Amino acid sequence: MGPADAAEGAARGAPERFAEQVGFATASAEDGSGLAAAVRERRTRLGADCRVLLYLSVPPGQAEGMLRMIGREGLAEGATVMVEKPVGEDVDTARALNALLASLVPEERILRIDHFLAKESVRALLALRTANPWLAASWDARHIASVLIDVPERIGIEGRASFMEHTGTFRDMVPTHLCQALAAAAIEPPRSDDPEAERAARLRLFEQTRPFDPARTVFGQYEGYRDEDGVAADSATETFAAVEVRIDNPRWRGVRFLLRTGKALDSADHRLTVRFRPVPGGDGTAPELSVGLGAAADVRLGVRLSRPGARPGTVDGVLGLEPLPGAGDSLGAYAQVFRHALSGDHRVFTTAAEVERLWELAARVLADPPPATPYPQGSAGPEVPDPEDPEPDRTD
Repeated sequence: MGPADAAEGAARGAPERFAEQVGFATASAEDGSGLAAAVRERRTRLGADCRVLLYLSVPPGQAEGMLRMIGREGLAEGATVMVEKPVGEDVDTARALNALLASLVPEERILRIDHFLAKESVRALLALRTANPWLAASWDARHIASVLIDVPERIGIEGRASFMEHTGTFRDMVPTHLCQALAAAAIEPPRSDDPEAERAARLRLFEQTRPFDPARTVFGQYEGYRDEDGVAADSATETFAAVEVRIDNPRWRGVRFLLRTGKALDSADHRLTVRFRPVPGGDGTAPELSVGLGAAADVRLGVRLSRPGARPGTVDGVLGLEPLPGAGDSLGAYAQVFRHALSGDHRVFTTAAEVERLWELAARVLADPPPATPYPQGSAGPEVPDPEDPEPDRTD
């Protein structure tokens, strides 16, 4: 057997060797003794250099009980705690969970997950607008009229009625995933590559963002939702949400951002679309920049070209940009989450202050939600405000 054969055999054996190290133990909020015993045994076997990562993927309503169990059983000692979004369900529950987390481990060992922060397409959006001078110079209210962040889904609730009925699309998606995509589009370029500089820039942006206005928010519910198993016959839960966002800082004052997401729509194309202002003295048309937010960070830039043939004038064109082949190996969002957690680079995790501020932004809509307008499955959803309509720029 040559070196290549040996390497191939080693590679084939790697999953088996990894599987031999995997163990399972059950736990609940009431009884975590079995899990605690299993963790103690594994820590003893691995020795003093063992690192413990506690990953909680539980609904917000169960998070408190599980965290208290972790404290009772001593599992948090020396461990890092990862918590899935959403952290809490409103401002009060988020503050309570953050206080409980702080009583177990220091802030530098608390990792609040929002996997949109780790998506390579979202990271590419931030790099695109900050690392390219030709675009960075135009990334402000003087040049941009509006920004649409669109995260539609073709699927319905896929058997998750209990989750949807309790949480709804607004709570699930807007103060979490869509606001993190907003941050990639709108934060001031971080002052350094220090992960904490990026997290501080996100918090500053959200502090400058106006609380969401129920009058500029649209909820919808797809037709047939109430017929899904586990859904109340008179359910008012929204399966669609669109929210206008305004940011009160010099870069973005006067620009409208529209966050839009929903189930059972006519598309699953996750995309950010920037509509630039018309060129002074031009024909009034507005170019657009479109950036994919799905698995691929494709970029499309609207351009004007001279009309071919005998007639003078211009025509619309699209300039497409893609990363160079071999520029890097793509990783899924959760692979990035764990890579950052293990490396100690926490830029893709949210802070307590960030989470609580996002719930503050959502509070008015949660307190006074708009009615959910029915929409046909496979449609574009209910009508939403045009970000460029003439509604005045209020400061309240």
